[in-house]
Amino acid sequence: MGKFRAGIFVLVLFLCCVVPSLATVYTVGDSAGWAMGVDYSTWATGKTFNVGDSLLFNYPSGHTVDEVSASDYQSCTAGNAITSDKSGATTISLKTAGTHYFTCGAMGHCSGGMKLAVTVAAAGGGGGGSTTPSSGTTTPSSGTTTSTATPTPDTTTTTTTGTTSHPSASETLSPFIPLLISGVAAIFYFFVIS
Repeated sequence: MGKFRAGIFVLVLFLCCVVPSLATVYTVGDSAGWAMGVDYSTWATGKTFNVGDSLLFNYPSGHTVDEVSASDYQSCTAGNAITSDKSGATTISLKTAGTHYFTCGAMGHCSGGMKLAVTVAAAGGGGGGSTTPSSGTTTPSSGTTTSTATPTPDTTTTTTTGTTSHPSASETLSPFIPLLISGVAAIFYFFVIS
């Protein structure tokens, strides 16, 4: 009986560790990627970004992904990037809560629409907010990232349960999960099976 209780304890412990380690990877622009002619405000509408999530930017040569300040985002000023990448496949980990601003540093691309602002909620905060592109201010919302644009049908899909799924989002597990699973399996074997 004691081995059975130990096995149940290990199983509950495992479940408590796995759930918080889920993170979402968002592919910016979905299949269009990071390119001219995409409305990134519309793309971000309805998505909830949390600390631990990632943004995946896919783009051809001639573009960059620059994380910039709010003022550089508003004015589309290039050359003052906090971080910059031109590899063609850039993953940005959202490590801090608040609004993060991204632009393409190629001449004329930001003013042509290659700019994205995302509001990131604290871990477990389940929130987000809306960033007003003209003023750079952040307004709290009820758990979603919003913008003034209307989402397009191929950006979001409403399911019969009323929740919204996004083709650009995917759930990923933390890299320590295989170690955790191995440890739980060993403890389970020791207390329950042997």
